[in-house]
Amino acid sequence: MSAPRARSALASATVVAALCVCGGATAQAAPQGWNGRYTVVTYASEKIGTSIASRQPEPDFSAQYTFSTSCASICTATASDGPAPTNPTIPQPTRYTWDGKQWVFNYNWQWECFRGDDVPPEFAAARSLVFYAPAPDGSLFGTWRTEILDGVCKGTVIMPVAAYPA
Repeated sequence: MSAPRARSALASATVVAALCVCGGATAQAAPQGWNGRYTVVTYASEKIGTSIASRQPEPDFSAQYTFSTSCASICTATASDGPAPTNPTIPQPTRYTWDGKQWVFNYNWQWECFRGDDVPPEFAAARSLVFYAPAPDGSLFGTWRTEILDGVCKGTVIMPVAAYPA
């Protein structure tokens, strides 16, 4: 994946900060008052994994999104008002669910494997699991883990992520 495409795709995929003002039984499992604008950061320079993509240099990147949450039997946070991914296979809008301790986004998509400047990229099936756990200061910290299922980039790519109130 080229650096600009990777940054845009990863930024959209990692938008996970979330928010829940919930009632009933769900309120005990979800944090209170986390709605609004967040700066979401992907620490791509710290990526690790078994895929060749994990060893391709890439700078950290960030973007701002507005989050809103609705709660019924579960709390779901939706990211909006931010940059769209350049990779159309990333589910939009991005939605995260509260599992009792962290916000989680699990999705399938097509990884764009960067194979060199003069070589067409290879698209391969991938699945990602992103989570953000809340910190006492209102920020969130987590990990974005992608498993690329086949092709030249087959393997894992794991990156730290964070979201900070803007």
